[in-house]
Amino acid sequence: MKNAIYLLLLIVTVASAQTNKKVAYKERDYSFLTDSLNIDKQLEKYKLAGFSLVVFQNYEIVYSNQFGVKSIDSKEKIDQNTAFSTASISKPITALLCFMLEEKGLINLDTPIDGYLKRWHLPKSKFTENNSPTWRQFLNHTAGTTQSGFADYYEGDTIPTIKESLLGKIPRYDKEIDFLFTPGTGWAYSGGGYVIVQMALEDTFKKPIGELAKEYIFSPLGLKNTTMIQPDEKGFPKNVALVHDENEKVIRTGLPITPQVGASGMWSTPIDLAKIAIEMQNALRNKNNKVISHDVAKKVTEVTALKDAVGGWSYGWQKSFGYNNYDWFICNGSNTGVGGSIFATMTDGNGFTFLTNGEKPNRFPVMGNTQKTLLKLMNWDNKTSNDEIQEMPSTLKEKLVGTYDDFLYAQGVETKIVEKNNRLYVQSMLLDHFKGKNDNELVYLKNGLFKIIDYPNLLKFDFADGKVNSVTLMRDNLNVKIPLIKK
Repeated sequence: MKNAIYLLLLIVTVASAQTNKKVAYKERDYSFLTDSLNIDKQLEKYKLAGFSLVVFQNYEIVYSNQFGVKSIDSKEKIDQNTAFSTASISKPITALLCFMLEEKGLINLDTPIDGYLKRWHLPKSKFTENNSPTWRQFLNHTAGTTQSGFADYYEGDTIPTIKESLLGKIPRYDKEIDFLFTPGTGWAYSGGGYVIVQMALEDTFKKPIGELAKEYIFSPLGLKNTTMIQPDEKGFPKNVALVHDENEKVIRTGLPITPQVGASGMWSTPIDLAKIAIEMQNALRNKNNKVISHDVAKKVTEVTALKDAVGGWSYGWQKSFGYNNYDWFICNGSNTGVGGSIFATMTDGNGFTFLTNGEKPNRFPVMGNTQKTLLKLMNWDNKTSNDEIQEMPSTLKEKLVGTYDDFLYAQGVETKIVEKNNRLYVQSMLLDHFKGKNDNELVYLKNGLFKIIDYPNLLKFDFADGKVNSVTLMRDNLNVKIPLIKK
């Protein structure tokens, strides 16, 4: 995920200067974040090489800052144009590309993808005899394919083709990609599914996926620090962050090569990722969007797959958690020695992006602390309107109070409904972990539904014999009914 730029050469020089001025001005406005986030000290504490961060508010970048180095060996500082390997943040971009191509009438995402494949075809399976998976099912992880993720390669390695990847001639997978269930009947995260999408795009348009993404997304949005070109290919950028291990050592050459480009091969900067997110947000409100249409933005962020009670997978984006009472489209990327995230609100144009070049034990604490601090400090609070809330009858409160098996996230974590000062609150270790607070008020809406502040799903409690026996979680016209088991 990574950084940015703003226009064309001569004009670019001026425009870029103006843009940088704007960013610098905004940085001064939000300079309190630098001290509050305390990232430099965190890098030292957790032995993390570098961290690049962008915050946006009201559809504008308001803060951009970089910390640490591209390589612990060279000590060269990260700047706003330093690109990182974005890992799975590549997936929503691949999905976006597919929906944009469909809008132009060039592909049909509701048709079987096998008809678009030329170099390889889907293996025969009992699960697909009468149900050939569509593009759309691969894009939201409901096609049922194996191969969750892939190992990186480096200069000197034999780099497999994507056909060899699908045939299982790669580390981690020693047999051809296969199906786990009938397409459309379940959910299983599959990077392999996105490789199939990549192959279908390349076979159909007779050009690499990186060229298609550049033509339809990167160039129109002015993303000059974003690419799907790999380190062993001509045109790979020079200003990049190298990957590091747990001991803060550069991993081999520091430049991972990812032939499974559609799944995890994009390089970018937080500024460029923020520009993509803001373009998506503008498209969702159908105002000031230049490249992505309102219809496409709605489609790629629509929740179309539910995993138990969590609910919240769209096309490349995850929409499980509701920070600050907003609905968010989110994507996390994680490969060996590198990772980052995009967090963007569905309304009001708020969010942040960050990328970092260290292993999980080194980067996760810094990423988590940064996320929690930003959510506390940025004053983003999409409060439920008082007009929507009604007084909760005391008899109803009495029925709901109790300790239950997990009904929020289907992760087996004990969940409590407690009463404090005549109000009900939901307590869960997961709410505390993701949001930094354990008490989330449960309010009663005038339509008879319930809402937990900072939780994305609406709730409908079902009662029988004077007791609550189940809850239906509702979101984006989808719902799942969960038994309520009291402890």
